[in-house]
Amino acid sequence: MSQTIRPFLMFQNQDAEAAMTFYVSLFSDGEILDIERYGAAGPGLEGTVIRARFRVGGQEVFVSDSFVKHAFGFTPSSSLFVDCASEDEIVRLSAVLAEGGAVLMPLGDYGFSKRFAWVNDRFGVSWQLNLA
Repeated sequence: MSQTIRPFLMFQNQDAEAAMTFYVSLFSDGEILDIERYGAAGPGLEGTVIRARFRVGGQEVFVSDSFVKHAFGFTPSSSLFVDCASEDEIVRLSAVLAEGGAVLMPLGDYGFSKRFAWVNDRFGVSWQLNLA
């Protein structure tokens, strides 16, 4: 039996669907694959995401809305790494992903890459962007 490993992003502010919709809008192959929601019986808020799956850049990612409040959130030490195919793409993605979030490393030449940026998006998810 072959194993599959996929990122799983857990949101605490009912942001899973909004984040997923935002992410699929940024990539040409972006697609929401399925969404399972909490019903009136809970335990999560009705309509929030139990688990959903989407694809960007050929990678499937799971998301959920946690109904349990945790003392942790996303950390930049775990990030989604994107090899961008063009200068236009890395400029666009770094700008749109950083909007409402934070720039950890502005788009620039860091020696290990001629064009690289590291940003946290408005949902707190960290993205490393590299010009391939």
